[in-house]
Amino acid sequence: MIKGFTSRYGIIRLVWYAVADTMEAAIVREKQLKKWNRDWKLAVIERDNPDRSDLAIAWGLPRTVSVSPGAISD
Repeated sequence: MIKGFTSRYGIIRLVWYAVADTMEAAIVREKQLKKWNRDWKLAVIERDNPDRSDLAIAWGLPRTVSVSPGAISD
């Protein structure tokens, strides 16, 4: 929709997100997650969305690319 991070890095689906009560709480959580190593982040995704389904589809957004779960490297 808006060119930026997703188009620059080839992001094709949403596999995890978090909800916060305030913008300040969201920023604090984002800063925490940025310090995590990749394995920790992948563990959270695997726990909450083990088949890595595109969560944006539930919001009514179109699926733009068909990708099998094994096609994206960890």
